[in-house]
Amino acid sequence: MNLTATHINYLEVCKRKLWLFSNGINMEHTSDAVYDGKLLHETSYPQRAERYEEMLISAEYEGITLIGQIDYFDVRNKVIHEIKRSDKVEAAHVRQVKFYLRLLELNGVDGATGILEYPKLRKTDEVLFSDEDRQGLQKSVSKIQSLIESESCPPTINAKICRNCSYFDFCYSREE
Repeated sequence: MNLTATHINYLEVCKRKLWLFSNGINMEHTSDAVYDGKLLHETSYPQRAERYEEMLISAEYEGITLIGQIDYFDVRNKVIHEIKRSDKVEAAHVRQVKFYLRLLELNGVDGATGILEYPKLRKTDEVLFSDEDRQGLQKSVSKIQSLIESESCPPTINAKICRNCSYFDFCYSREE
């Protein structure tokens, strides 16, 4: 089984979204918000590509392959830079960066930190990694595995965040 930072993010945001994504129902390709986020990533820090690099990283963990795509990694200072368009689901973003920090650890890179960047808000947040976070991620991996293996899709959550979700039409359309 492969587990990505997207799984970690979706676990925090919406278990239904996680289940749908994990079962091959992918709606991101139709989402304006996802497109806007990719455009923001490409245009926010044009000088950054010269100093830092995107990084695909993976590690085996308890029989599962963990995979992450880090936006930018400053190798010299061991700092992950993750760009997001909004802080509406900031807790999910923090968990995603902590997942990357754990992946770096599993690959022998200790003492790394992360920075969440919200260019539209002109806001940055530092993300650190602790023993408590390590344990939390271990629990998250177990929760994700159980959820993915479940036969039934979790119910809709009817939250404010749903309106901007790429799965909104899928979750809330009703045949009449």
